Amino acid sequence: MSQSLTIDYPERLPDELNLSRQQFESEARLALAAKWYEMGRLSSAQAAQMAGLDRVRFLFALERLGVSFINVDADELKLEFAHAREAFARHQ
Repeated sequence: MSQSLTIDYPERLPDELNLSRQQFESEARLALAAKWYEMGRLSSAQAAQMAGLDRVRFLFALERLGVSFINVDADELKLEFAHAREAFARHQ
Protein backbone atom coordinates (compact mmCIF):
# COMPACT_ATOMS: atom_id res chain seq x y z
CA MET A 1 0.00 0.00 0.00
CA SER A 2 1.28 3.45 -0.80
CA GLN A 3 0.40 6.90 0.45
CA SER A 4 0.18 10.13 -1.47
CA LEU A 5 1.79 13.51 -0.80
CA THR A 6 0.43 16.72 -2.28
CA ILE A 7 2.74 19.68 -2.79
CA ASP A 8 1.45 23.04 -3.97
CA TYR A 9 3.57 24.81 -6.57
CA PRO A 10 3.01 27.81 -8.84
CA GLU A 11 1.01 26.81 -11.91
CA ARG A 12 3.59 28.28 -14.31
CA LEU A 13 6.64 26.74 -12.64
CA PRO A 14 6.86 23.66 -14.93
CA ASP A 15 6.68 25.93 -18.00
CA GLU A 16 9.36 28.22 -16.56
CA LEU A 17 11.61 25.16 -16.18
CA ASN A 18 10.76 23.95 -19.70
CA LEU A 19 9.11 20.82 -18.32
CA SER A 20 5.70 19.29 -18.76
CA ARG A 21 3.64 18.95 -15.60
CA GLN A 22 4.34 15.20 -15.57
CA GLN A 23 8.11 15.75 -16.02
CA PHE A 24 8.13 18.37 -13.26
CA GLU A 25 6.35 16.06 -10.82
CA SER A 26 8.62 13.13 -11.71
CA GLU A 27 11.70 15.31 -11.18
CA ALA A 28 10.33 16.52 -7.84
CA ARG A 29 9.78 12.92 -6.68
CA LEU A 30 13.28 12.00 -7.82
CA ALA A 31 14.84 15.03 -6.11
CA LEU A 32 13.14 14.23 -2.79
CA ALA A 33 14.08 10.55 -2.99
CA ALA A 34 17.68 11.38 -3.95
CA LYS A 35 18.09 13.87 -1.10
CA TRP A 36 16.73 11.47 1.50
CA TYR A 37 18.98 8.73 0.08
CA GLU A 38 21.97 11.09 0.29
CA MET A 39 21.07 11.85 3.92
CA GLY A 40 20.92 8.13 4.72
CA ARG A 41 17.22 8.23 5.54
CA LEU A 42 16.28 5.86 2.69
CA SER A 43 17.98 2.83 1.20
CA SER A 44 18.56 2.83 -2.54
CA ALA A 45 15.66 0.39 -2.92
CA GLN A 46 13.30 2.62 -0.91
CA ALA A 47 14.41 5.75 -2.74
CA ALA A 48 14.06 4.08 -6.13
CA GLN A 49 10.53 2.98 -5.26
CA MET A 50 9.67 6.49 -4.10
CA ALA A 51 11.04 7.94 -7.35
CA GLY A 52 9.10 5.39 -9.42
CA LEU A 53 12.28 3.88 -10.88
CA ASP A 54 14.05 0.54 -10.69
CA ARG A 55 17.22 0.60 -8.59
CA VAL A 56 19.64 0.69 -11.53
CA ARG A 57 17.88 3.65 -13.16
CA PHE A 58 17.72 5.41 -9.79
CA LEU A 59 21.46 4.98 -9.28
CA PHE A 60 22.17 6.38 -12.75
CA ALA A 61 19.82 9.31 -12.02
CA LEU A 62 21.84 10.12 -8.89
CA GLU A 63 24.85 10.92 -11.07
CA ARG A 64 22.79 13.43 -13.05
CA LEU A 65 21.79 15.09 -9.77
CA GLY A 66 25.35 15.15 -8.45
CA VAL A 67 24.61 12.66 -5.66
CA SER A 68 27.08 9.87 -4.95
CA PHE A 69 25.56 6.41 -5.01
CA ILE A 70 28.32 5.10 -2.72
CA ASN A 71 26.17 5.55 0.38
CA VAL A 72 25.81 1.82 0.79
CA ASP A 73 27.43 -0.83 2.91
CA ALA A 74 29.53 -3.55 1.27
CA ASP A 75 26.70 -6.09 1.02
CA GLU A 76 24.31 -3.61 -0.56
CA LEU A 77 27.02 -2.48 -2.98
CA LYS A 78 27.61 -6.08 -4.10
CA LEU A 79 23.87 -6.43 -4.68
CA GLU A 80 23.77 -3.18 -6.67
CA PHE A 81 26.56 -4.36 -8.97
CA ALA A 82 24.84 -7.72 -9.46
CA HIS A 83 21.62 -5.92 -10.46
CA ALA A 84 23.54 -3.62 -12.79
CA ARG A 85 25.28 -6.57 -14.47
CA GLU A 86 21.92 -8.34 -14.92
CA ALA A 87 20.35 -5.22 -16.43
CA PHE A 88 23.33 -4.71 -18.74
CA ALA A 89 23.19 -8.33 -19.90
CA ARG A 90 19.46 -8.03 -20.66
CA HIS A 91 20.05 -4.98 -22.87
CA GLN A 92 22.77 -6.49 -25.05
